[in-house]
Amino acid sequence: MSLFATATIALFLAGVAIYAIILYNELVRLRNENDRAWANIDVLLKQRHDEIPNLVSCVKGYMEHERQTLLAVTEARAASISAGTIPQKAQAELLLTGALRTLFAVAERYPDLKANQNFLALQKRISELEERIADRREFFNDDVATYNTRIAQLPEVFLARQMKLLPRQLFKVSEQERQQVEVKLARGQGTA
Repeated sequence: MSLFATATIALFLAGVAIYAIILYNELVRLRNENDRAWANIDVLLKQRHDEIPNLVSCVKGYMEHERQTLLAVTEARAASISAGTIPQKAQAELLLTGALRTLFAVAERYPDLKANQNFLALQKRISELEERIADRREFFNDDVATYNTRIAQLPEVFLARQMKLLPRQLFKVSEQERQQVEVKLARGQGTA
């Protein structure tokens, strides 16, 4: 082989190696951005979970005959905390959001509760957390979509297989779960 051919092959192999390293680093960066985006959501979910016992204890005295509503919030919180995967977490969070909406709707029937400064502060705090969770979920889903696209494109797909990178699921809910939460208020308030 001539010196020119050897140099050409060496440069080509060096270029391929550099390109592979760049692709590898990009895929690692995307994976880490996904993990960070999920961690940001998880922190907000934890903050919301921490506020719920305070909310339940605040409204308990006012809403004794609304035990079903309080129980639904408590059970939804427990399901959300124990959910392992992102789809399970999304479903559990939807149930928790629905239970909280029901609680806030039922609270409208209690003027003393609506005037309670602790309740109002907790309601505002949880609503703010809900908005932040929705924003973070959007960022997470954008990151996941980018990641999933990149690991499925040529030539990244070959490197992604070698790295054992699998597509990730978006933080979403099914069409059935998107339906409006129905609020049923108790008729009689005399029995506990």
